[in-house]
Amino acid sequence: MRVGELLERRRQGWQELDKMCESYSSPSLNRSVSASDAARFAALYRAACTDLAMAEQFKLPPTTVDYLHRLVGRAHSQLYRSHRFPTHVWWQYMTVTAPRAIFNDPCVKVAFIVFFGLFTLSALMAWAEGTFPGFAESVMGKEQMEQLEGNFGRPLRGNFDQYIMMSAFYIKHNTSIGLECFALGPLVLPGLVKLAYNGVVLGASFGYMARPDIDAGDTFFEFVTAHGVFELTAIALSAAAGLRLGVGWLMTGGMSRTDSFLRSARRSLPIIMVAVMLFFLAAFTEGFVSPSPLPYAAKALYAIGSASLLMFYFVILGYPSESTRFGDEVEE
Repeated sequence: MRVGELLERRRQGWQELDKMCESYSSPSLNRSVSASDAARFAALYRAACTDLAMAEQFKLPPTTVDYLHRLVGRAHSQLYRSHRFPTHVWWQYMTVTAPRAIFNDPCVKVAFIVFFGLFTLSALMAWAEGTFPGFAESVMGKEQMEQLEGNFGRPLRGNFDQYIMMSAFYIKHNTSIGLECFALGPLVLPGLVKLAYNGVVLGASFGYMARPDIDAGDTFFEFVTAHGVFELTAIALSAAAGLRLGVGWLMTGGMSRTDSFLRSARRSLPIIMVAVMLFFLAAFTEGFVSPSPLPYAAKALYAIGSASLLMFYFVILGYPSESTRFGDEVEE
């Protein structure tokens, strides 16, 4: 009876906890909970758990035990419930932190110079067959050149029944390229070599297909124009994210090697996140826009819009303001 009397005296705390659960579960309530209220709620919850254990041990009436079970369950759900997705935090991260991290990271600059520099140079050398005879064949191989011409030897015929399947295939294909560049990036030199290889081979492919004597060139550029901007940028960003990890492992700046690597991992996170988004955009475009019967002018306009969007994101949004610095934002 003493236990029963003790529990009866604590009934006021149960009722208070019940009211707090009811208040916090109300969908119309949209306010933050103060620290004192949170501490009081936690104390009442712990007390209710103790009371429930005592009630079960001393076999109190089933109605009391059932009430405490429900009360503890409700309080547990309120105390450990998942919070709403912080859309404002996500928006701030993707529109402020990520573009500034990419704009200010030296690894991104190195990756872009290596990839797009070699891409452009290789494309010019493959196109100028008279000046650099045999360059395209030495880079691509005769078999790959013939396969490339064969794949684009016929005009594109849009088939929307196959677009979803093609988009899924390109997501897998493009992501595998990005993962390969990212995975080799921490080794620094192998990552740069892999990035340079992709730049040279892709550039040679574009330059070779741009020759006036290649009949399949028109179809090739009709297919690659729309998605090329997203895809090539995503490859360079993937390599930059991996390179950031490698630099953090080698150049510790006085920190322990592990701490330096973890710091670089945090700095590489926005880079790889944007790269993943671009791969998905490229795959969607490559599956639904590139093979469609849209006129080439529309696809070229799509590419110009994509390039303008990326320039705005990386340069306009990425340029740091006077009140913020790259290192502070990424560390946070």
